[in-house]
Amino acid sequence: MRNQNQPVAVEGYPFIALFAFVTLVFALLGWAFFTIASLLLTFFAIYFFRNPERHAPTDPQAIIAPADGKVVFVGPVREERYFQAEVVKVSIFMSAFNVHVNRVPFSGKVVDIFYNRGEFFNASLDKASLQNEQAGILLETEGGQRLLVVQIAGLIARRIVSYPVIGDLLRRGERYGLIRFGSRVDIYFPTEVEVIVRLGERTVAGESVLGYLR
Repeated sequence: MRNQNQPVAVEGYPFIALFAFVTLVFALLGWAFFTIASLLLTFFAIYFFRNPERHAPTDPQAIIAPADGKVVFVGPVREERYFQAEVVKVSIFMSAFNVHVNRVPFSGKVVDIFYNRGEFFNASLDKASLQNEQAGILLETEGGQRLLVVQIAGLIARRIVSYPVIGDLLRRGERYGLIRFGSRVDIYFPTEVEVIVRLGERTVAGESVLGYLR
């Protein structure tokens, strides 16, 4: 997997290099206003693609947040692609100021992946789960339970990055992808999960506990 140790996600390098080059050009031309503006863009790109270390909770049954952001939905829904049943969904909205590197919520094997083209509605809206561009991974735990994690593009986000392929064994808290410039992550799990996260709470990817898989 990429981005396991770098302080800045590698997907951000082209943006940082571009803004830094433009800053240098403006500086050589003596255009102070444009130099400052492009320098600020360079710093923002570094900030946006930051990739901090996180420490997962010790409880092996804890399902952790796959994304930094605000919980905009918690509750039962019917999921037809894999479960064909009522499950629990938690949706986390990431603004442009959140860390956008996503993490594995629970250890397991990747048994399926998918990618759907779609719209780019505001990711905080409920319809984004159904209509926006998205990529998902289906995890199966050692106990045979399944969890679905879906990265959803937002109003500004136009690039979803997901590293796993079918058959990969993922560790809880491991970085597995990112979404550029504001987006959302939905996680679906069985109804027997003990959910502790609440609507409106802020989550920290790789650390905040969403619930417990009993």
